[in-house]
Amino acid sequence: MTPITIGRRAAGVAAVLADANAEREHVASALIDVRSIRAWADAQEAGLIAQLSRVDSFPEATIADTNRCSVGAATKTKERSDTLAATPTLADALAEGAITAGHVDAVTRGSKRLDDEQRAEFLDRADQLAGVAEHGTIEQFGKRLDLEIKKLQSDDGDDRLTRQKKNTRLSTWIDLDGMWNIRGKFDPVTGLRLANKLDAATQSLFAERVPEHCPTDPVEKNKFLAAHALAHLVDGKAGHAASGRPEFVAVIDADAPPSAAGPAVEFNIPVELPARVLADLAASADVIGIVVRNGVVLHAPGNLNLGRSTRLANRAQRRALRALYGSCAIPGCTTNYDRCKLHHVVWWRNGGRTDLDNLLPVCAVHHTKIHNDDWIIELGPNRELTLTLPDGRIRCTGPPGRQTAA
Repeated sequence: MTPITIGRRAAGVAAVLADANAEREHVASALIDVRSIRAWADAQEAGLIAQLSRVDSFPEATIADTNRCSVGAATKTKERSDTLAATPTLADALAEGAITAGHVDAVTRGSKRLDDEQRAEFLDRADQLAGVAEHGTIEQFGKRLDLEIKKLQSDDGDDRLTRQKKNTRLSTWIDLDGMWNIRGKFDPVTGLRLANKLDAATQSLFAERVPEHCPTDPVEKNKFLAAHALAHLVDGKAGHAASGRPEFVAVIDADAPPSAAGPAVEFNIPVELPARVLADLAASADVIGIVVRNGVVLHAPGNLNLGRSTRLANRAQRRALRALYGSCAIPGCTTNYDRCKLHHVVWWRNGGRTDLDNLLPVCAVHHTKIHNDDWIIELGPNRELTLTLPDGRIRCTGPPGRQTAA
């Protein structure tokens, strides 16, 4: 895009903004123009940073000063510029407003997962995928990049696990509020063990009573309890919770084609592990089998239908729905399942039951939309979702796909 084109689009955006009665289509079109203008500006910024890097020994400091941001944020902007310098097709697409800076940042993040030789090949492949980026969301493009990374790292998984163990890190710092912060990066095996110990400690310590000052928001409550559970584990006050057996959910898809080896089974865990390591972990864990077919849970342990006896879902219900959903059920939302509330499709206050077929994982943002902004949710017999928005638009999905570790 030329500066003249940018000026025309900016004028159009200003005109829509000044029109208090602008129709939704005009506002949506103006937002597309804003996205294009922002992409063009990001491309110009990247070019300027490339120039700056040739004449400034510490460009990040200058970027931080001019952008009024931290050096850490400036470093990310510099990394985006470096990525665009290595991917000219993506750079052109950004300058034309066909992609966003988020697409470029997805490439940057992916490149950091590779060694130097793999990184160069990955950047070449990413540049050839500019067309995919132009027609997909950042999330969709990121998934496509993940496939390329898997191809570059094609091995039995053991080599990758070794690399991950080498990259295990833990850092701590004190923020401006005087709070002690911790950030860690662990290989999948260590991470799963830590997660299971935290979950067991949280369940054991706070099943009946929570600490003082515990938030009421479910997401913040989970974070609060996890922090206190970690403190109890460090102090050795978690009792038997620390030695609780890990629990893995094995999802058995009854729709899978018949095989002489038996039904297809996937362990519903959020990380990839070599088959050998997964087998070792499963040998010392409680493996819970859940059978699903076309969006319906055919079998899962525990009481899945609580009726009107309680408003809150139990662990068995959350476990069963985890076999179907990896994230918020609203189309396009990627909020992780563990950060979702289980919403009553027929509201509790309207006589809804705490039964599995009346529960749906929804993130806090969309849960508020449903209750306060007149979003209407309906579920079909195979959990087909129909979402009706206040303006009459309807979004539909098919049955939820079986969630696997792949």
